[in-house]
Amino acid sequence: MELITTLTYYSSIFQAMTTPDYRRSVYDTISFSHKLIGLKGAKGVGKTTLLQQYLQSLTIDISEKIYISMDNPLIGATRLLSIAEEFQKRGIKVLVVDEIHYQRDFEKDLKTIYDFFDIQVVFSGSSAIALSQADLSRRALVYTIPILSFREYLELKLDIKLEPITFDNLLDNHPQQAFEVISKLKPLKYFESYLDFGAYPFFLEGSEQDYIMKLTTAVNKTIESDLLQLFSIDPKNIALLKKLLVIMCENPPGGINITSLAREMELNVKTLYHYITALEKGKLIKLLYYNKKGNALFQKPDKVLLDNPSLFKILCLTSNIGSRRESFFVSMLDDHSIRYSKKGDYIVDQYHFEVGGRNKSFSQIKNIADSYLALDDIEVGEGNKIPLWLFGFLH
Repeated sequence: MELITTLTYYSSIFQAMTTPDYRRSVYDTISFSHKLIGLKGAKGVGKTTLLQQYLQSLTIDISEKIYISMDNPLIGATRLLSIAEEFQKRGIKVLVVDEIHYQRDFEKDLKTIYDFFDIQVVFSGSSAIALSQADLSRRALVYTIPILSFREYLELKLDIKLEPITFDNLLDNHPQQAFEVISKLKPLKYFESYLDFGAYPFFLEGSEQDYIMKLTTAVNKTIESDLLQLFSIDPKNIALLKKLLVIMCENPPGGINITSLAREMELNVKTLYHYITALEKGKLIKLLYYNKKGNALFQKPDKVLLDNPSLFKILCLTSNIGSRRESFFVSMLDDHSIRYSKKGDYIVDQYHFEVGGRNKSFSQIKNIADSYLALDDIEVGEGNKIPLWLFGFLH
């Protein structure tokens, strides 16, 4: 099969490429001994690099480990199952599949490969993909690859080693944790740069202008390719999705008036909810609720934010400083239960938080037990006042 020969050639080139020595923290959380592993996340967060590092860590012969990307135009309509079957005949042991969401109904092929072939499959895909087949969900271990934390950004930028901080240690012992970091560097010197240009690993690959261009490309590709395909969005409404992002970038942190926004964008309310859900699944926005009602499709979010602070740099000329702070705060707590709060800003697990500048007071949460301020522009906190930048050390 000529396609298999060509894919093998491309795979050998991919595996021979130089990979970064730096491994992200999430790499060590992945159980690579499992037979079926998925990596999902926003475009640009480094999924392909993780796959490359895994392949290069294997001691088996290069002919026994194969990398393919389902967006390769040579693959076209060829099913993943057919490709895996041919590689199975050639004795491969590990099949790494990038951009798996480019094949519709890929879950059916993964289930068959898992059940009948003696091959480990590690796949990556858009953050918007969901393993809807219950039996496949039981077979696969799926990990979400987050944006770079502030800690990881500093490690990469300064070539130093910095230890992550647990959430409990952050709450109970944040002054000491801050002092330990400050003994090695001045965090506020780098924090603004991180917010603007540090959420994605490609900040290392060029200038700030290069970063903006690459992030813009990643956002456009997410909307114009991933979301259109996965959510069956009419291509003529691409501009409306981008307009939604701009509105959320310019506005102060808060909810949105669904009815007036639908009227402004000339959409019915149901379609607007569909688009907002798509943008959230694509890791472009975050929807916060006081009390989320299961998987309700048309529940109005209590607060809407851009997914991470770097997005503000490309989506609006004048970003709201409060929105950017809160976007950072929420993005660093992605693996915690985080809800909109009617008093203060957020409830993280059972703790209440207000996010703001250095002069923010406890007035909105003064009578609430287990309440904290996350404050920008301070190096070290005291009591229940925690430096905002230190939340960037949680992973």
